[in-house]
Amino acid sequence: MNPVAGEQPLKPKMLVLELWGLGDLAIATPFLQSASEKFQVTLLAKPHALELQPEFWPGVKVIPFTAPWTPFRKKYRLLSWPWKKLFRLVRDLRDEHFDLALSARWDPRDHVILNLAGAKQQWGFPRVGSHFFLSRAFRRPEGTAHRFPSWKKIAQELGLVLQLPKNAVASSGIILVHTGASHVAKVWPLDRFHRLVEKLRQLNHAVRVLCDPSQRESWIRHGEKEIVVPSSVSELLLELKRGGLFIGNDSGSGHLAALCGLPTFTIFGSQFAEAFLPLHPQADFLEGKPCPYKPCHESCRFPAPYCLTDLTDTEVWEKVESFVKKHCSKQAAPEILSRP
Repeated sequence: MNPVAGEQPLKPKMLVLELWGLGDLAIATPFLQSASEKFQVTLLAKPHALELQPEFWPGVKVIPFTAPWTPFRKKYRLLSWPWKKLFRLVRDLRDEHFDLALSARWDPRDHVILNLAGAKQQWGFPRVGSHFFLSRAFRRPEGTAHRFPSWKKIAQELGLVLQLPKNAVASSGIILVHTGASHVAKVWPLDRFHRLVEKLRQLNHAVRVLCDPSQRESWIRHGEKEIVVPSSVSELLLELKRGGLFIGNDSGSGHLAALCGLPTFTIFGSQFAEAFLPLHPQADFLEGKPCPYKPCHESCRFPAPYCLTDLTDTEVWEKVESFVKKHCSKQAAPEILSRP
């Protein structure tokens, strides 16, 4: 049916899969932003995508879904999977009649969903025979494990241009130090974070501490008066907008800080920086100590994640001090921290 004169033709319908963490959604954000200009984009993602949607891709429809294979442990106890919800999801996806369904992951589980969704085309990066589920298979980008080149490859095939986050040139001189992460194996020891914050304050920098709920008592015992424990992604975003720089572990919080325009410094452990560095032109990092099992994600084979625990205060401070000097053109007075 031809569009009525003066009306815009309907955009093709696209389904995008990104079923993992906050950092993965942050890396997908430039693609989602660009694709939503030419397509009716539906994103299948974990529920926290609903909190990112108004801020970063308001034109994208989000279907919240927690895939049963994404928890850290006991992910393949098939009898406990929510099979009714899975079948209902597939039915609902097929009812959308997508023109294109795609994933930037080389994950056969994604490719099965793309196929079951019944889109006219299924695009992805095959692995262990999953090209049978795809109408178009792409070769994994060479020389990097970072997801962004995969999104960029798909974008090029669609004629889309991706824009990286720009430096927000924040008016705040506050340094945000976030000590949490999705798994304990990604956390640099808290006592060393305590000393890092002390050194920054000794140099008259205003520091605001953000942490996970399980870390709050440690900071209180250390004498920290103002501790921010975001209870949602929306609260975390509000805090990030108050900052000028971000220092933290390999976590989704760092990726969101980069999207908000903050230069980030990431302390890596079990992952390689080349694979998970936040998308900011001024992102910096310190690589964790060598380990023959890297990248091991969250399944450390040792009593402690030595890739992180063997990183000394001195090693981290040398890199952090250089990072802060480079970006802190002015210092914030401590009373700024109490402003709403």
